[in-house]
Amino acid sequence: MQPAPQAITTDLVLVGGGHSHAIALKKFAMKPLPGVRITLITDNAHTPYSGMLPGHVAGFYSYDEAHIDLRRLAVFSKAQLYLDQAIGLELTEKKVICANHPPVAFDYLSIDIGSTPATVGTPGAAKYAIPAKPVPLFLAAWEQIAAQVEHNPMGPLTLGIVGGGAGGVELALNMQAKLHKILTDAGQPTEKLQIYLFHRGTQLLPQHNRWIRGHLEKILFQRGIRIHLREEVSQISADADQSQPLKVICDSGLKIECHHVFWVTQASAPSWIKASGLATDERGFVLVADTLQSISHPHVFATGDIATMQNYQRPKAGVFAVRQGKPLFENLRRIVLGQKLLPYHPQARYLSLIGTGDKQAIASWSFLEWRSPLLWLWKDQIDRKFMDKFDDLPSMEAEEPSSRGDQESQRQEDNLSSSLLPSPISKPKMHCAGCGSKVGSTTLEKVIKRLPIMGGADIMIGLGDPDDAAVLQVPAGQLLVQTVDYFRSLIDDPYIFGQVASNHCLSDIFAMGATPQSALAIVTIPYGTDEKIEETLYQLMSGANKILQDCQSPLIGGHTTEGAELAFGLSCNGLVHPDQLLRKSGMKPGQVLILTKAIGTGTLFAADMRYQAKGRWIEQALESMLLSNQTAAQVLLESGATACTDITGFGLFGHLFEMVKASQVGVELDLDTIPILPGAIETVQAGITSSLHPQNLRLAIYINNATQASDLAKYQLLFDPQTSGGLLAAIPAENVDECIKKLKTFGHKQSSLIGRVIPAPETMPITLRNVELRIEN
Repeated sequence: MQPAPQAITTDLVLVGGGHSHAIALKKFAMKPLPGVRITLITDNAHTPYSGMLPGHVAGFYSYDEAHIDLRRLAVFSKAQLYLDQAIGLELTEKKVICANHPPVAFDYLSIDIGSTPATVGTPGAAKYAIPAKPVPLFLAAWEQIAAQVEHNPMGPLTLGIVGGGAGGVELALNMQAKLHKILTDAGQPTEKLQIYLFHRGTQLLPQHNRWIRGHLEKILFQRGIRIHLREEVSQISADADQSQPLKVICDSGLKIECHHVFWVTQASAPSWIKASGLATDERGFVLVADTLQSISHPHVFATGDIATMQNYQRPKAGVFAVRQGKPLFENLRRIVLGQKLLPYHPQARYLSLIGTGDKQAIASWSFLEWRSPLLWLWKDQIDRKFMDKFDDLPSMEAEEPSSRGDQESQRQEDNLSSSLLPSPISKPKMHCAGCGSKVGSTTLEKVIKRLPIMGGADIMIGLGDPDDAAVLQVPAGQLLVQTVDYFRSLIDDPYIFGQVASNHCLSDIFAMGATPQSALAIVTIPYGTDEKIEETLYQLMSGANKILQDCQSPLIGGHTTEGAELAFGLSCNGLVHPDQLLRKSGMKPGQVLILTKAIGTGTLFAADMRYQAKGRWIEQALESMLLSNQTAAQVLLESGATACTDITGFGLFGHLFEMVKASQVGVELDLDTIPILPGAIETVQAGITSSLHPQNLRLAIYINNATQASDLAKYQLLFDPQTSGGLLAAIPAENVDECIKKLKTFGHKQSSLIGRVIPAPETMPITLRNVELRIEN
């Protein structure tokens, strides 16, 4: 018997990466609840901070300065991060429906997904206009426009902005500031840019006082931004081939041609919110009580723009989402602990600081207003202080409760799991080892029934049969290739981890030139209630099964046990004709070396554990890890490969050395052409490497000129252990161009020629090329 780690008893799911959820996550990190598994579902790993967004548009803040890194925050708070879009709710079953994940079960749910501008009823708006929200899509479009102006500053540019509220006005001023700077730097007149602001009302900024409205109208006029009041945009049209500017058509008959139109009108909610059965207001926003709970489903919370407080009429503004973060955290804790929830009372008045695109700001408070560069400095200080909370993440060390109140709170939290479980039998204080650690048969049966299981002509007895083992048939004239791999999860998304690990395990089969035939799963699921174990196992196996089905390799059985951490692996079988078998010993002098994926996963995920990796670096690494090596292996075979291996734990150099040693040849390796994952150079230069890196580095003694290159970051990455890395193959030199072209066509965009095979030298077998030149430079 072994002491039991904290079992998972409760699932708290946060849908959306808005300000309230970011604040709540940070607070849960500082004050976690035992037994509670937090899952954040968001379609973007970086959430923009509304206070800095106009300054980012103007070019005053970088992307990282204006965005909260949600992946880094999730790692810090020990939360699962599912990068996906919620598209529905099953409130009876308590599940979130996602675009690309299996349904996600919850006990408590919080929604903070923001809003989008309403385009309903305006023909052409949804197709041709660029909505201000979701912000990531808006920023992608804006950055593309700015890049086009930088590339071709000679041409005219006309922008239309529909919506004369604070968002539309601030956007117009900051867009103009950015584009004017680009034109000025290029020596072009700023008159090439025209901006039109369309507003249906009789005055701009209707929610602000007349002094603010008058002041901003004056600034817009002085800067040449053309204002059209009392203009209802009724249509946006385009020519059939879209070669000409868009036409903005108003009810009055006004028609203006614009190259791009931005839609910054009244906020709207996605249709699935109301369709789910949650009580909403007339515009589809979740109606919440003072406790931030849905008035119809008390186990569901909502904050930010997507929520409407039943007892308070407040505008959809970022200031309220920020203020709701702390009370949301407190009430989520309280509902899980079974305590009374506390009401939140939003302030009746709030300070609004509107940036004018020139590093000045206008302060609006009730009937007061003031414009000054000092206000911009003050605003900048406030915004940076807020963002510093998510940038400076402290190291988390266990602390003893310091007061009697803290001790009582800790006692309640320590007893949380027991209070939520149906009976003491469900939560043993000790967990058995041996076969007593297996996942129960009823749980396994439920998961298997939820998975689409495929069969195969060679599968005589498989997963659907009650026998003790699977039975396979090996076709005549083929060889059976077997391999096994298994490791702990490096990400907190079981579905994605199942895919990554399956790709990793199958790569040995592909590297041998074989075709997968079947697989057995080896699984360790974290301790929890039966329901939580079932959901974790289902998410994991759904990911694994997706990859197995993609490569036509049936799952035929496995072994599942409970443990402290999520871990997964596969024992894979493959079939290959003897004349197609690829081995490490087949390298020949005169051949060239092809690498199909960039390297750097080891250092990146080591940095991720230390909160030092940017979320987008990890997303780009995962994109590479989710790419199967199956098509790459086929291309390499068609290109005449005679030797191949997959790059995994021993790093690029370790696996290359195995090939060199087995083939009795030498290799000239070109550091310059080895593809590197974004961020890996930075993390290595910061001194962050995998725990396996020092052992891999011992093989550096087989490099002729290692001392000349040892200070280079790319050199260190030769020894970086890879998870679901690419293939390394030796092919005839005359086939290299066509081979790389085909690889890139099939999605292996980082495929590169990285070296050539030479006769075995008298000294060490591997030499790094162009090292001397790099050092001189």
